[in-house]
Amino acid sequence: MNFSFLRFSSITKKIWMAFLGLFLMIFLVVHLGINLCLLRDDGGAWFRAAAHFMGTNYIIKVFEVGLFAGFILHILIGIVLQIQNWIARPVRYMVTNKTETPFLSKYMIYTGGIVLFFLVVHMVNFYFIKLGWASNPNMTPDGEPDFYIIAQQLFAIPMYSILYIVLFIALGFHLNQAFQAAWQTLGVNHPKYNSCIQWFGTFYAIVVPLGFIIIPVYFLLIR
Repeated sequence: MNFSFLRFSSITKKIWMAFLGLFLMIFLVVHLGINLCLLRDDGGAWFRAAAHFMGTNYIIKVFEVGLFAGFILHILIGIVLQIQNWIARPVRYMVTNKTETPFLSKYMIYTGGIVLFFLVVHMVNFYFIKLGWASNPNMTPDGEPDFYIIAQQLFAIPMYSILYIVLFIALGFHLNQAFQAAWQTLGVNHPKYNSCIQWFGTFYAIVVPLGFIIIPVYFLLIR
């Protein structure tokens, strides 16, 4: 992968960050829809069907390459921008100025780091098994990994479920600020639209992570 674009100007990298972030936010909705199939009382039929489709459809496989490229680029650009910001202001001001910068925007790199940690854990527990890089005894009659059983077993572990919930809370904070920052970077910054963008960003940052959080709560407390 050619990372020469990392030498572009800060505004160019921010535009890349904005587009990639919005793309990943769309993916999250799709991923949530699939994961919510775990809650159906059908013995895992819908979830297994979705997992089979995701694992065998060639269009999805090509999409996955673009998706992971998007994740990697988003992370790399975010790290580079943060380092450039630190270098540009190596010494913190003795007196903190009151600005209109949202509180959470100062901690985007940290919430992003938490999300990256979750992504690594998630890949080890699911995607590496799908690729055959990690073994798991739970298989379907067709010889494919039974991700329904795998998910059930993982969410039955209290520490895993608690970690999952905490990480998605962090993701919610990250998404709330990232969504608004993305539209500002793309030039959609006008009093007429700002309140709507802020409302939708907050709504998305609450509903989507909450949808994921419902799943471990269900397996821990209800199932």
